[in-house]
Parts: sequence; C-alpha cells; structure tokens
Amino acid sequence: MDAVHREHLILIGLMGCGKSTVGKVLSKKLALPFFDSDTEIIRVTGVEISTIFEIEGERAFRDREESAISDLITRDRSVIATGGGAVLREVNRQQLKASGTVIYMHALPDIIWQRIRTHRGRPLLASSNPLQRLESLYSERDALYRDTAHCVVNVTSEPPSVVAAKIAEATGLERGDDDR
Repeated sequence: MDAVHREHLILIGLMGCGKSTVGKVLSKKLALPFFDSDTEIIRVTGVEISTIFEIEGERAFRDREESAISDLITRDRSVIATGGGAVLREVNRQQLKASGTVIYMHALPDIIWQRIRTHRGRPLLASSNPLQRLESLYSERDALYRDTAHCVVNVTSEPPSVVAAKIAEATGLERGDDDR
C-alpha cells in the first residue's frame, strides 16, 4: 500500500468512534506525537467546542477547524485525530488525503451511541433523539469519509489497543516498514 509512505497517520470518522483514544495508543506504539484537531481549537480559543457552537455557530467552528487542520498538517510527522465533521469541507478532505495515510474508523451509529450516550458536551447531539441524529450524520458523512480515506478499519466494541493494532496492520506499520 503506497499510503504507508505518507507523512501523517490521520484518523477520521464520526464523533465517538474512538479517534482520540486510539490515536493516543497509536502515537505511543509508533513513537510519534499525537494531535487532536478539537483539542487544538480549544487550546487556541481557550473555550470548549460547545461554547464555540453556542456563541459563534457551526460555520465559525468549521472555519476554526479548517485552520487547525491546516496548521497540524504542516507539523512534523504525527498521528492526528480530526473532528467528526472535518470531512464536510472539500479543502479539508484534500489536505488530509494529501498529507498522510487517512484511516476511516468506521463505526455504526448504534455502536457509537452505546459509547457516548452518557457523555455531555457534544453540540451536534443536543437534540430530542440523539441516536436518530447520529444516524443522520452517518448517512450524510459515510461517503465523504470513504472518499477521503486510504483505508477503512471497522470499529465495534474492541478496546483501543485492538483497534490500534488493526490500524497498524491495515497500513503495514506493524511490520516496521513505516519509512521513518
């Protein structure tokens, strides 16, 4: 797979699929720095994502997300976890695809709902039927994730270390041919 020789290892997928958690495990496994685009936005703005959504709206958040991604991909080789909606903008899809091996951490909405149903602070799930909203987001974004990704790793209820091992295997990184 030619994707193995790319700079960054970039994780995309719906919120709650485990991008940040698995990204941290992968970064340790591969001895690479880890960055999360949402965490970078919080660091730069000094406020939570939900606050940005509430005060400035989704469009302003997406502008900040685009800026964070543009910054992260200019850094040295790393593992990057993106926000679930990063693929909504064409510019982000193009930048991510050109900057590294993009892994779509595919998880069905019901699996994600089981993981995040007790979590707070997810503005896109602030609705009367969050599972239905997740299903809608999945329908809207699945094709974009697949179009952006170099490979797809199905995520169910395995622990992060197992998902990280799946990603390493799918990208060939477990064989040590990561071209560092």
